[in-house]
Amino acid sequence: MSHLIPNLSREKIKQMLKYIGVKRIDDLFKDIPEEIRFKGKLRISGPFSEQDIAKRFSERLSHVIDPSKILCFRGGGVWPHYVPSVIDHIISRSELYTSYTPYQPEVSQGVLQALFEYQSLICELTGMDVANASMYDWATALAEACRMAIRVTRRDKIVIPSIIAPHRERVLRTYLEGLEIEIVKVNLNKNGTVDISKLSENVDSKTAAVYVESPTYMGVIEQNLDEIGEIAHKNGALFIVGVEPLSLAIFKPPGDYGADIVVGEGQPLGLGMNFGGSLLGIFACRFDRKLLYQMPGRIIGLTTEQDSARRAFCMVLQAREQHIRRERATSNICTNVALNAIKAAIYLSLLGRNGLRNVAKKIYANTHYAYRKLLELPFTESLFKDAVYFKEFPIMFKEVDIEEMNRVLYDDFNIIGGINLGRFFEDMANVALFCVTEIHSKRDIDYLAKAILEACEK
Repeated sequence: MSHLIPNLSREKIKQMLKYIGVKRIDDLFKDIPEEIRFKGKLRISGPFSEQDIAKRFSERLSHVIDPSKILCFRGGGVWPHYVPSVIDHIISRSELYTSYTPYQPEVSQGVLQALFEYQSLICELTGMDVANASMYDWATALAEACRMAIRVTRRDKIVIPSIIAPHRERVLRTYLEGLEIEIVKVNLNKNGTVDISKLSENVDSKTAAVYVESPTYMGVIEQNLDEIGEIAHKNGALFIVGVEPLSLAIFKPPGDYGADIVVGEGQPLGLGMNFGGSLLGIFACRFDRKLLYQMPGRIIGLTTEQDSARRAFCMVLQAREQHIRRERATSNICTNVALNAIKAAIYLSLLGRNGLRNVAKKIYANTHYAYRKLLELPFTESLFKDAVYFKEFPIMFKEVDIEEMNRVLYDDFNIIGGINLGRFFEDMANVALFCVTEIHSKRDIDYLAKAILEACEK
């Protein structure tokens, strides 16, 4: 979609062709072998979204381009989403992609304003008051949030669900290793949500923070967030919530149920998969000076010039950063992913409220259609009964080697299958975690189900 011919008059086209020394538009393509040229006319009724148009062109040109298209149904922290082409065009402007940390605001107003807009959009999306710009990824944002809670409460216990993303838990434990912090896991109910009674037993006067996710690593929407927040606050602990940002277009934002800190992964907001990185860690909190002064990373603020009333942007609360406080800094993050934060701001601005809601609705519908479709297979079962899923869901397989199934799916059907959860959780040796987003069509999902059936019968 990078090279589109604009709608020009015939006279303009003639002038352009004369200028470059050719008589017909077809003469521009004379070096392309005849056997691989597209024959006939492209009849596209429309109107279609950019994503649909790109997909239709890809299908039409499959006789020219390598037809071995790969369908990805794997997530777990980096997910396959559609990235509008305009994002790369805007972010390629030199004043954006060459800019580093704007320590000199007088020459960095453009980047500062872009980051300020990013923070504002994240606050609107999460329902929080303050956001930074930004953390590396969800894992480091979670670890920083827990350390922040420990500093604010002066307590030494963190309560988390029994199942979170393995890499997020490893990063969290690494960040807390030298502090002698107790990490307590709370079991889940049969529907994949946190067991409230077990949570109440484990949250006490030593607890610095209670952390939950919605959707969870398994894609489950947590049902008891208000009650979890009440349990945390009743015991003087902070309530930290991990989110997938697109889900907030159709589900209640954390600010509406009392979250103190919100973390998450911004990769779905126009970043692409990029072979696993770089990513974008979302970090926001409610307005409380005790929290604000302990917030990691940097915050861009709006002010006015000293000698005029003109608005200006600058970095605020820089005393938290290494370049001033050095070893007394509250955070070990010494750079950032500002370019990715600006990409997210472009994506959110481009889609708007209704666009985000439409994407989220499509993901939700695709998720539950795929979930039901895979449960129709003769060798599958549901792991969590009556769960509400968004974007990801686990499927139990009976007498199926998931690693072998994934190998056959890739080699024979050009499909990247679900994550084998047995690699991370001892009691899930026969469970795979699948991911479905707005890029998947009904035909793609039906093809996945058919491919799994054939792969497991071999």
